[in-house]
Amino acid sequence: MDWFEFIKTALTGSLHSIWQMARIILPLMIILELAKDMHILDKIAGWMAPAMKFFKLPKEGAFPLLIGLTFGLAYGAGVIIDSIKEGHLTWRDLFLINIFLVLCHSVFEDTALFMSVGANGVVILISRIILAVVVTFALSRWSGLAKLEKLLGNKLMISHCSHCGKGDHIG
Repeated sequence: MDWFEFIKTALTGSLHSIWQMARIILPLMIILELAKDMHILDKIAGWMAPAMKFFKLPKEGAFPLLIGLTFGLAYGAGVIIDSIKEGHLTWRDLFLINIFLVLCHSVFEDTALFMSVGANGVVILISRIILAVVVTFALSRWSGLAKLEKLLGNKLMISHCSHCGKGDHIG
């Protein structure tokens, strides 16, 4: 086996893949950051508020859900934690938003990345959204959710931030 050729091929292929991802992710992140700074995302979250009733969620859940859908789980988690600390979301709200986002997050970026490797982006996007809506709707109507909340709801912890020391028991 020619190790030099193997390393060269692996390195070239990896750099090509990184370049493809960067061409997709960087413009998307710039557009999303501009939309956030121009408060376009706040307006869209306001439009989503009526749809939140479909899941029996408060209108305050629209912004964390929108952020998770567009920016992904890491940034969405920060917004969700802030909403909890501000008292806008209950355990039930958090559970349903997280279920939705586990199934359908970072829709623009993920869809574009899958399309770059040849997948059908429309099929991926629509199937993720439908699955998230169906599962979240079913759980929002599930009678066992109240039992689960009684069992786990008072154990919601927000860990302490290593930088600012914020975080405490919510419940």
